[in-house]
Amino acid sequence: MQDNIGSLTSIMALCGQCSCGCPELFIDEAAESERRIVITDDFGQRVQMSVDQFQVLVEEARSGRLDERLAGLGAVSRP
Repeated sequence: MQDNIGSLTSIMALCGQCSCGCPELFIDEAAESERRIVITDDFGQRVQMSVDQFQVLVEEARSGRLDERLAGLGAVSRP
């Protein structure tokens, strides 16, 4: 999915099971490099970070370290 909203390009919805305003990942090409990645939530909040910061998050998820940390919070792993 690649919908453009202003200067935001939607990359993916992080739920996708409904149309209730699920968390979503965007790229803001017009933003400063430190704020290029945007994650919105279903409460109207947003987090902005650099591509480098986002890459660290992705690496943590790929390596399983994020799963380990979330398991301590009672999160259920998904296949």
